[in-house]
Amino acid sequence: MIVLDTDHLSELQRPHSRRRVRLVERLKRHGDRVIATTVVSIEEQFRGRLATINSRPAGIEQVVPYTELNELLEFFVGWIVLPFDMMAVGLFQDLRASKHRIGTMDLKIASIVLAQKGTLLSANLRDFRQVPNLPVEDRLSQE
Repeated sequence: MIVLDTDHLSELQRPHSRRRVRLVERLKRHGDRVIATTVVSIEEQFRGRLATINSRPAGIEQVVPYTELNELLEFFVGWIVLPFDMMAVGLFQDLRASKHRIGTMDLKIASIVLAQKGTLLSANLRDFRQVPNLPVEDRLSQE
């Protein structure tokens, strides 16, 4: 199972991006049958959209951010969304106790991927490679 981090998801949402085209080609070429994301990555994206909405005065200035929120909802229809469940919580607590110097959200994502025995796709290799036994690749970078 391939699990997309927020940066890879964001690229898929840019229809005219060269990096998007390259990512889609790489996913097809590697024959990944199951492609998923985590509830934490969805949370990150929704928080961003909601912060934009809340930073604007009510009315016409919120039309575009609300449209973007609706597009995000439509994007995730049909996705496999991996939960932050009890198995992930246990792994998260173990990772946190081992004092890895990465952010809480990234530790949650790593815990979910480990619990699901997946491979994480992220451009944030520096942080995620600190997590023991976490398979992680960057399919956005140049070959």
